[in-house]
Amino acid sequence: MAVARLRAVAAAVLQPALAAGGRGERRPLGTAAEVAAGAGPGAARWELLGAREYYDYRRAMYGDITHKAILVDAAGTLLAPTEPMAQVYRTIGQKYGVNYSEDEILMRYRLAYAQPWGRSRLRYVDDGRPFWQHIVSSSTGCSDLQYFEELYQYYTTEKAWRLCDPDAGRVFEALRRAGVKTAIVSNFDTRLRPLLQALKCDGWFDAVAVSAEVAAEKPNPTIFLKACELLGVKPEEAVHIGDDRRNDLWGARDAGCDAWLWGSDVYSFKEIAERIGVEV
Repeated sequence: MAVARLRAVAAAVLQPALAAGGRGERRPLGTAAEVAAGAGPGAARWELLGAREYYDYRRAMYGDITHKAILVDAAGTLLAPTEPMAQVYRTIGQKYGVNYSEDEILMRYRLAYAQPWGRSRLRYVDDGRPFWQHIVSSSTGCSDLQYFEELYQYYTTEKAWRLCDPDAGRVFEALRRAGVKTAIVSNFDTRLRPLLQALKCDGWFDAVAVSAEVAAEKPNPTIFLKACELLGVKPEEAVHIGDDRRNDLWGARDAGCDAWLWGSDVYSFKEIAERIGVEV
């Protein structure tokens, strides 16, 4: 019976990822409650017991505040597009002759994004223009530079992005008062810093480790280690929060950090703060 329940839990966790397809794709994740409900009350009790034991261990090792630093992914965790990507590509592209439907654009985007980028070791080098020109032309069939520039500049503005958690600012203020350091860790080009400024959330963070500047992309442990270095903490003293199992969860753990999956392990920044022992 116990084996059957464990198999049910594994199937519930893996199935959404398998169905989504596409490496690094932003996708909705099943919640811990949904997984537990599918596996029965025994699995829920086992999961809760394991969490309690883990937090007791962290508090015994590190004190009432279990982590000295929080690392946060940008796109998909802190920020989300205000409109679907394919809709934006098509709306702006219509005046440049883009005729593909949103479904076609999305399919072509996923295909292009999943392919190895042969121009350099990194996708996002400096402002990332060569990579994004390739993605835009592959997704839409349009190589018009004016079209690309309009899209590129749009995604630098606050109009294109929103905060995933509207309450985040209050939480980051509480973390700072408690002495917890914070950093962004993101696969992004050099537009990230001005974007954070435009959204008025750059002041929430003590450091920003962006792949275009660090010359390492998640899941490479180097970018997580750089963030810890900038904050002056050891990797085991930090927890990373991100929405991608491969890039965020596995990458951070390979670097020696704790890691929680946004949308599965945690659902808000208030929950993250309370988990590490900070009252908001």
